[in-house]
Amino acid sequence: MPLYAAYASNMDPAQMLQRAPHSPMASTGWLYGWRLTFAGDDLGWEGSLATVTEDRDDPEAKVFVVLYDVPTEDQANLDRWEGTELGVHRKIRTRVTTADGPVMVWLYVIDGYEGGLPSARYIGMIADAAEVAGAPAEYVRRLRLHEARNVGPGPEEPMDNQP
Repeated sequence: MPLYAAYASNMDPAQMLQRAPHSPMASTGWLYGWRLTFAGDDLGWEGSLATVTEDRDDPEAKVFVVLYDVPTEDQANLDRWEGTELGVHRKIRTRVTTADGPVMVWLYVIDGYEGGLPSARYIGMIADAAEVAGAPAEYVRRLRLHEARNVGPGPEEPMDNQP
């Protein structure tokens, strides 16, 4: 079965169970020489979406990933969920390093310019997913501290903007 590498909210096995019910978590690993970044600010969501890009300038660059065994029927569901038919994401193949050695995987990347800020809610979802999946505490901490935009009214602001 092809291995899918999740690096954002799909790291959460409970979320993946809803999106791809026949795809068990296989292991975790690292994309060495890559970095987590955000893109697609112009796509109409609360902010930019997570993606990964190769980073040849930073020898310490790496992204934590969760690997799932994904059968064909679940690939089609994930493709729809990730918007591949709309051109939001495209699938690429690359190598991930696991505790058992390197493996070939496929993953989604945003087919757009890098830049913009994710929403604070989205960053929280990614950090929670990484924590549930067993990412190192320092990796989760860096995710939680990532710059983000707040979306919606603050805790002191009334929802209807009236005094």
